[in-house]
Amino acid sequence: MRHSLISAAFAGALLAGAGAATAHAGTTAQPPAPAGAEACGYWQTSADAWYNHCAKDTRVVINVDVKWASDYTKCVGPGNTYLGSTSSIRGAWYVGRTC
Repeated sequence: MRHSLISAAFAGALLAGAGAATAHAGTTAQPPAPAGAEACGYWQTSADAWYNHCAKDTRVVINVDVKWASDYTKCVGPGNTYLGSTSSIRGAWYVGRTC
């Protein structure tokens, strides 16, 4: 009985993870849209990396994680900011300050 409960819990965790991966994969294939149409923060298409700052009245500093070069910080305003190709950008995140 204990083994079957553990197996069921493990299978449920795998299915939940698969659902999250599927949901993420669906959002990454979308082309750029007006601010607010997709999640706030880093997002990407099959070719392009973007950062969506959802606040309407501030500019913030983000860190951009670059694959084959040094990371850098960037000041972004409201809406989508193009960061570069997904072949060179791994991610971006808010560093906790305005600019």
